[in-house]
Amino acid sequence: MPTDLEISRSATLKPLSEIAADMGIGEHLLEPYGRSVAKISLDAVAELADRPRAKYVVVSALTPTPLGEGKTTTTVGLGEGFGHIGRRAVIAIRQPSMGPTFGIKGGAAGGGYAQVAPMESVNLHLTGDLHAVSSAHNLLAAMIDNHLHKGNALGIDPFAITWRRVLDVNDRDLRQIVTGLGGRPDGIPRQTGFDITAASEVMAILALATSLPDLRARLGRIVFGYDRDGAPITAEALHAAGAMCVQLREAIKPNLMQTVEQTPALIHCGPFGNIAHGNSSVMADLIGIHAGDYLVTEAGFGADMGAERFFNIKCRVSGLVPDAAVIVATVRALKAHSGKYRVVAGRPLPEAMLAENPDDVFAGSGNLRQQIANIRAHGVTPVVAVNAFPSDFDSEKQAVLDIAAEEGVRAAVTSHVANGGKGAAELAEAVAEACAEPARFSFLYPDDLPLADKIDTVARRMYGADGIDLSPTARRQLDSYERCGFGSLPVCIAKTHLSLSDDPARKGVPTGWRLGVREVRASIGAGFIYPICGDMRTMPGLSSMPAAKHIDIDEAGQVVGLS
Repeated sequence: MPTDLEISRSATLKPLSEIAADMGIGEHLLEPYGRSVAKISLDAVAELADRPRAKYVVVSALTPTPLGEGKTTTTVGLGEGFGHIGRRAVIAIRQPSMGPTFGIKGGAAGGGYAQVAPMESVNLHLTGDLHAVSSAHNLLAAMIDNHLHKGNALGIDPFAITWRRVLDVNDRDLRQIVTGLGGRPDGIPRQTGFDITAASEVMAILALATSLPDLRARLGRIVFGYDRDGAPITAEALHAAGAMCVQLREAIKPNLMQTVEQTPALIHCGPFGNIAHGNSSVMADLIGIHAGDYLVTEAGFGADMGAERFFNIKCRVSGLVPDAAVIVATVRALKAHSGKYRVVAGRPLPEAMLAENPDDVFAGSGNLRQQIANIRAHGVTPVVAVNAFPSDFDSEKQAVLDIAAEEGVRAAVTSHVANGGKGAAELAEAVAEACAEPARFSFLYPDDLPLADKIDTVARRMYGADGIDLSPTARRQLDSYERCGFGSLPVCIAKTHLSLSDDPARKGVPTGWRLGVREVRASIGAGFIYPICGDMRTMPGLSSMPAAKHIDIDEAGQVVGLS
């Protein structure tokens, strides 16, 4: 089989004006970025509003191995598959971060004959949206430190600033740093750090914005820290939100591309799925929902994480109602959830794991069954996509189909990576049947439920926990957010993506455990609360809060000690 790059470069692509015309988007709404990418004007939302509404499909997965199970390839393949059964589809996926692109995971254009082309454009900067997010985020960081340096009229507590800096590179040495060294003209020394751009609250906000004015308002609501009395301070109070919005004026426009089979692809925003909501933009969906028969999007990690946030955060904002959900399952992931094997990113799979053993697939079936239940808990019809790998045995793929049959859900083996849309045609038929069923979508919890009860609801119903244990710090923070009027927000639980519990080593469906919440943060601009569960120090964007409370400075302005 040719490489992904060879497939991408040999693909016959249509002019984007033709792709857009097939979607009902006039050429006057396109802003070309070279030959293979175009921005879509936000005016398209209003111009397409009277067109028929597409069926709305989210692609999720069982709890993945560190290697990932192919949600993006399945999303792309399913979109192409609809074309093989005479339906028009549009796909909407996230833009890849440069960190994973140059890491073990690689890019996010899909793979094989189920990819967006040209793959270099997708994976290398695209139209610069991530850099605009970095710039807007770091502008606020600079204004915070400048405000401290110029007298601190807002009374910001330097030790209660939660806004760090970002860059789109995996740079471990910048996770925890001290800024402002060199003397009085160079600022006030304090401990802070860098996160990767995909973990920025600005990225989460951009993905949820429904218009440019909505983006401006959300940026203004960013809480970057607190004063000495514990009151929140916003970007609006610092007069930073307008300048941030100006830097994002082009980034808010979705990017239009196409797959190697000429299926329209909207690629826009890329918030991480382990800590943020993990979904592509609302703006892309507001356009795509009127641009074909089906709109297929994906949600980060398993159905307990990305899909739960798609339902309870993204759909709350967009007002769109999903018609079906695809759960991507692989033989290797189900074998991993048997608890018999250890899968490590960048290393070959254990040799014993590659041997034919459908019993191991059944032994790990509990995780898939739970994720099916997680989708059904929202009133959405699930479909299991068995993403086939060349090393899979027929008996093992049949085992996954049998598990789905026992749960009473549709399932299909898909070979989209090797065979493109033709290999996903059976899956497309199953999804079309699921979308034809009456929608009974509902949120997992109401807006007015107390924050602690929202966390408890997600823990019990999505993860199978017996309940939650709040640390004293987490309890105080939740009380503070309720007093500040943030209690109506949904919750976005940050936990390991490698298991249903807060322990990545507990595979399958752990029982008799409780979700331990050690810390809670507010993402007010994005419109949700982060309960942080387990040890998240190694996870991008959620390294531990600065431990140093006192920085000792000598007369020359040099740091001589931290305590």
